[in-house]
Amino acid sequence: MTKDKPPTGDEAARSPEKMREQVEATREELGETVEALAAKTDVRTRAQEKTVAVKHQVAEKSTQVRAQLRDKAAHAAHVVHDRTPEPVRAKATAATGQVRDKAAHVGELAREKAPEPVREKAGQGMQAARANRTPLLAAAGALIALLIIRRSRRRR
Repeated sequence: MTKDKPPTGDEAARSPEKMREQVEATREELGETVEALAAKTDVRTRAQEKTVAVKHQVAEKSTQVRAQLRDKAAHAAHVVHDRTPEPVRAKATAATGQVRDKAAHVGELAREKAPEPVREKAGQGMQAARANRTPLLAAAGALIALLIIRRSRRRR
């Protein structure tokens, strides 16, 4: 289209169509932009989404760490078992039995004389220990074996 020539019928008909299409496209873009801006200003929703994401990451990481701790505790228990002579292991087993019996006796006495809130907390501690029994026993066994080895070396 030039200034000298008037628009023909075809060009005049297309021009309003094109204008409508452009207006419609602009409206869609504007609507998307407004939605994006509204989403950015919705701080509460963004905070909730971030919280969910962080919770998920923490859960994954804690699962990984738990698995690594279990593996390391099992490995440490095997290493201690392999490096500990049989007489020392026998003494450790006997000492473990004695400690278990004494702990049961002391537990009974404490249960009889402790107030109710203390007993509740102790019960929660017992549940946590039972839930993590393998690493706890491995660590206790390693500690007992280490103490016995140290004690036997001092006597030499």
